[in-house]
Amino acid sequence: MEVILKEDVNKLGHRGDVVKVADGYGRNYLLPGKLAIEATAANKAVIEQMKASAVRKSAKEKVEASALAEQLNAVELVFERKSGENDHLFGSVTSSDIAHELAAKGFTIDRRKIALDDPLKTIGEYHVPVKLHREVTSHVKVTVKGDREEVAEAPAAEATA
Repeated sequence: MEVILKEDVNKLGHRGDVVKVADGYGRNYLLPGKLAIEATAANKAVIEQMKASAVRKSAKEKVEASALAEQLNAVELVFERKSGENDHLFGSVTSSDIAHELAAKGFTIDRRKIALDDPLKTIGEYHVPVKLHREVTSHVKVTVKGDREEVAEAPAAEATA
């Protein structure tokens, strides 16, 4: 099935591209989600208008994304989680957690735009990339702290007989 993309789709193409996809993927995901339209003769005539519009829209989005990236570069998030031996967390910090904290600070970022390969499972400081636009990526500083307090080892009580 050939479709014309109305939005950028990860690992498939950009807005205005004509791509060939599996029938089920097109019918069940792209078309209902209004991410694409079927590539008929009439729709192919509209591609040029869509591409011009897409270029204008992309330029506007890039400017907005650049401004947001400047603000996000200054943001620092701190998470406190239960930790065990060797600074390993019992839970983890996921992209959803980061998106939720960013929302609490006034930034509405979709969790899918947070490029976290694996959840953060150890204590430390991380710079997590946030893909705001295909050409604009920001980095958010994330600090993960453990709740374990380092207990000083008390001297062993001597047995008296």
